[in-house]
Amino acid sequence: MTSPSFAELDALPTEELRERAFHRARERRDVGFFWSVFKHLPDADEAAQLDGAPNSIGPTVDEAVALWRELEGHGYGENEPLLRAAFIDYLQKH
Repeated sequence: MTSPSFAELDALPTEELRERAFHRARERRDVGFFWSVFKHLPDADEAAQLDGAPNSIGPTVDEAVALWRELEGHGYGENEPLLRAAFIDYLQKH
């Protein structure tokens, strides 16, 4: 099974890319990825205070998903191209 190409991923809607990237990050328990995404969302001041470092106490994958659910529906704003690139990059690397 081969990984999708950049063109195949880029053709997907942003929400599909997010779902795929989040699924992969949950499987890998990659809290750092979640926090890096949240820092670029509009109205995500809460996430900016959390560093998501592997040795830090606090942020977990479950907390990241809970924060996402709180922010869901607020849109990606002007950061959508950046977030799309982050999702595609993550899916291609992992």
